[in-house]
Amino acid sequence: MPFRAIFLPGSVLPAEAAYGALVAALGSDVDAVAKDLEVYAGSEPPSDYSLDTEVAGVLREADGRDWERFHLAGYSGGGAAALAFAARHPERLLSLALLEPAWAGSWDWSPAERAFWQQSERLEGLPPDQFMPAFVRLALKPGVFPPTPPAGDPPPWMAKRPAGINAFMQTFKTYDLDREALRRFDRPVLYALGGLSNPDQYDEIAIRLSAVFNDFELQVFDERHHFDPPHRIEPERLATSLKKLWRRAERAMPVRP
Repeated sequence: MPFRAIFLPGSVLPAEAAYGALVAALGSDVDAVAKDLEVYAGSEPPSDYSLDTEVAGVLREADGRDWERFHLAGYSGGGAAALAFAARHPERLLSLALLEPAWAGSWDWSPAERAFWQQSERLEGLPPDQFMPAFVRLALKPGVFPPTPPAGDPPPWMAKRPAGINAFMQTFKTYDLDREALRRFDRPVLYALGGLSNPDQYDEIAIRLSAVFNDFELQVFDERHHFDPPHRIEPERLATSLKKLWRRAERAMPVRP
């Protein structure tokens, strides 16, 4: 039976664009679903949007496929949603892969991480032409240049991104990510970290989560950062790591039909 996996993208690229290279690298022995975020399901984010909106969307996707258990991977905002899913429905997961999640609860922040979020709050209210460049720069290690924007007009879906990113930032302020539920999560967890990403955010999250999960593996991609992540730039290497994680998880808890 092939591995069953759902992939949640970040708050910028649609799922197919984000994960196309990785899905190809995983090959035919993986039933991989690149699922778009619920925050973009309509013309505007739902007025009551929270990470639980994304959790419900993952449940609908898995139930629609009759998947009792599956592997879940999430990047950036999708990584935060994956954490929320693991806390709410641990019994459905075989493993969890976190590709630089954008947020991981509001407990035990270091001074560096608290300063990062203060900077993030200053982005609110900026016009879109200023918001997106500032949002990108904040995710990078000081001295790392942001990627060059694609030539030509932005794709139509880009118009939704400032509102969607802001919806994530608002739910991060209020969402109660249950640390004790995550502490009870007994499935393997892989955390992929870019060496050129802002350490005050993504390194700090890795440190905090390593103290929460019992089975936690950190993999550093030295030349990657949040906006040239391994699932797009080094898909073969990440695919190898994911299959290793999944094999180990399924030896302990075989997939049921």
